[in-house]
Amino acid sequence: MKLIIFDLDGTLVDSSLDIALSVNELLTVMGREPLPLPRVEKFIGDGVRKLLDRSLGGASDDDLDRAHALYLPIYRRRLLEHTRAYPGVRETLFALTAQRVLAVLTNKPVRESRLLLEGLNLDRFFRAVYGGDSFQARKPDPAGTFELMRELGAEAGETLFVGDSAVDFETARRASVRFCLVTYGIGTETLKSEPDFRLNDLRELLSIVNA
Repeated sequence: MKLIIFDLDGTLVDSSLDIALSVNELLTVMGREPLPLPRVEKFIGDGVRKLLDRSLGGASDDDLDRAHALYLPIYRRRLLEHTRAYPGVRETLFALTAQRVLAVLTNKPVRESRLLLEGLNLDRFFRAVYGGDSFQARKPDPAGTFELMRELGAEAGETLFVGDSAVDFETARRASVRFCLVTYGIGTETLKSEPDFRLNDLRELLSIVNA
């Protein structure tokens, strides 16, 4: 495996509380009742617009545009209040960079993704970081995966996608690359198919890629 592509939220970092608190602050600003945090956390994974649409319970395009414009500054302000890397992430990335090329492909906006990685001092491990607004279509569309393979010089058979959800699984399948599920993530319960690999701790990834 030459190239390893990681999802961000629910795979490398536990950001669900900051996202859910930001959504509830937005709802309050828009004159709506806050939602239970676990409910909001289940809406995460398909990009900001889907997150807000689900949280608003269905909204017009104009309301979604307004919510999107209000949400990003709110979330950016609390980006790193509670968000932390999962156990084992830092040492695993450090070990992998010795022989592999690492990248991030997330549905989170790319600006916030890069700020988050920089704030946690994880950005140095990745050759490329792309977000949900980096391409015309976001995951599970395979465009981002194809671009990373082209940019970083890897074939499908040399590439592994690591994520926590059905969206990540479908992205990998559409790009014809192998998929590794992390079972501790936000969206693990959404995956009904069998991944190529699964792990309970990211440190287990080292034995998979070195096998």
